[in-house]
Amino acid sequence: MASSRPATNLSAIAAALGVSVATVSNALSGKGRVSPDLVERIRTTASELGYVPSSAGRALRTGRSGVLGLVLPDIANPLFPQIAQAIEKAAVSAGYGVLIADARGEIAMQTDAINRLIERGVDGMVIVPRRGTRISGVDCPVAIIDSPSTPGNTVAADHWDGGRQVGDYLASLGHRKVVLVGKNRDSNVQNDRLGGIRDGLGKACVTRTLWIDSIEEADGAGCRLGLADLVADGFTAFAAISDLHALRALTELQREGIEVPEEASVTGFDDLIFSAVVTPPLTTMRMDMGRIADLAVGALLRAIDSAGDNGVAIDVTAEISKVPMALIMRGSTGKTKHDAIEAKKTTAGELTP
Repeated sequence: MASSRPATNLSAIAAALGVSVATVSNALSGKGRVSPDLVERIRTTASELGYVPSSAGRALRTGRSGVLGLVLPDIANPLFPQIAQAIEKAAVSAGYGVLIADARGEIAMQTDAINRLIERGVDGMVIVPRRGTRISGVDCPVAIIDSPSTPGNTVAADHWDGGRQVGDYLASLGHRKVVLVGKNRDSNVQNDRLGGIRDGLGKACVTRTLWIDSIEEADGAGCRLGLADLVADGFTAFAAISDLHALRALTELQREGIEVPEEASVTGFDDLIFSAVVTPPLTTMRMDMGRIADLAVGALLRAIDSAGDNGVAIDVTAEISKVPMALIMRGSTGKTKHDAIEAKKTTAGELTP
């Protein structure tokens, strides 16, 4: 049933407070010279009267839609709904709506998604790009969230340092032979994470990288090489570029009878929703998506304001380009067998009278 309450307009708010419509308009839009006390009174009265600003009217007055576009590579990946939620929250806090487009893992579809959002008249876009996506021709301000090593990146998690933290942590547990599990050789994010892990492990550590999708790799003889074979060869940790790959590694190891973390440690990235509830729970790196979203949306809105009414796209740069990641230590990692045995010996010796 439709509400019988009449829509409140600026005139009703002005009449309730005994001020002009122009004063009300300036107070609600943040323009003009209106005292902070009066602004607060006007906004309170507007809320009490149920005033809802007309997006169509604002578009006619300002030439802007009040809507941002968000283009995601593949919303089926559980990481990207988290990003979408953070961006939407930051945009709404700034008074903007968000239209979300999904590329479904295809470069061509991501380009089509960008074009569709432009046709819808968005004021600007946040894009999490796939490698090969053309962004330079977009005729509105665009904020890029990918990796600090990506040309034109606006803001992102510090993937290299996140990897370095993982490597340093595994090295501190005594791991000297580590398998790095990746999927896409061309991904800046994955390469940064893997490079950081190698850096943190140090030159004394032996690493092997598996660029795989099925957690199996063909060896030189054309045979299939499983993770249990790597454990038998002395590898004691598996550092994956995402929690999805870490879970796959964890499942494969357990299927082969390898105890985690007693015989092999497993780490991931992104702290996805399942990471804390699998057995054992995954050690992982967590992104501060709220901070990243605030920085990206804030930079985008400044660029929109700077572009003015001519719609000319300008570079979108955030206050900082790299947001630190946090290491979340859980049950999927532990000391190597040798270090664990030595630690028990030391503890026993300390307790011996």
